[in-house]
Amino acid sequence: MSAQNDLAALNAKLDSLIELVSRAVPASAKEPDWSAAEAFVWIPEPGDLHAVEKVNRVDIALLCAVSHVRDLLLDNTRRFADGLPANNALLWGARGMGKSSLVKAAHAAINREDDSSSLKLIEIHREDIESLPKLMALIRSAPFRFIIFCDDLSFDNDDTSYKSLKAVLEGGIEGRPENVIFYATSNRRHLLPRDMIENERSTAINPAEAVEEKVSLSDRFGLWLGFHKCSQDDYLDMVRGYAAHYGLEIPEDDMRSQALEWSTTRGSRSGRVAYQYIQDLAGRLGKALT
Repeated sequence: MSAQNDLAALNAKLDSLIELVSRAVPASAKEPDWSAAEAFVWIPEPGDLHAVEKVNRVDIALLCAVSHVRDLLLDNTRRFADGLPANNALLWGARGMGKSSLVKAAHAAINREDDSSSLKLIEIHREDIESLPKLMALIRSAPFRFIIFCDDLSFDNDDTSYKSLKAVLEGGIEGRPENVIFYATSNRRHLLPRDMIENERSTAINPAEAVEEKVSLSDRFGLWLGFHKCSQDDYLDMVRGYAAHYGLEIPEDDMRSQALEWSTTRGSRSGRVAYQYIQDLAGRLGKALT
């Protein structure tokens, strides 16, 4: 009887141990339902892709004052979708000039050109960059092509996750999967703050090599697309384009004066400011932006 009790106690302890081990070992990532959507958001824990049925984006025809970089990104994306060589792209420059909007609009435009296109858009948040290898492993063998998109990518002092991104983009032993391309937006051309680069230059034993280590991340992007502040005429063209697209009827002189006053109160002119004015105008006119 005593032996049976000891055996039962041992089995109970083993069951508890097995349960603890199963909790400690992360569950394997489940296969995404690629038919659910064209766009997804990466959730690193537990390693899922959240389907986005309706992407927050504007039509590519509404992105005024960026026609040159728009055409470059479209061509690069089209080549990638067709299975041809293409470059990772860094869209950098002035705030509110349509960097992230262009990435999302280009994805939609390419899929619209070809109904059979298997191009998917996956957004990864800046703070999840270190989980990129996990995401790559999940999609490497999938029968689709993927744009991995990171908005507002930048790195601060003592942030070493940029090294993970460098390895994934080009430097790792596996390299970037053939069916993956990486698009990022940033206000910084080299993704790192100037004081971080200057600090490396002033404290390193070999300043040139230290700075080279920091700025080499941006070299992993073969396509650099610069976005600059727009002129008053460009700003007004954006406003007119939005107003026509959404059917907002207002006398030209009134819209011009209101839009300029709006930009003055915001202290800048950009696509974002133009759209904010249009939102205000549509609200005053009692029209929905659809």
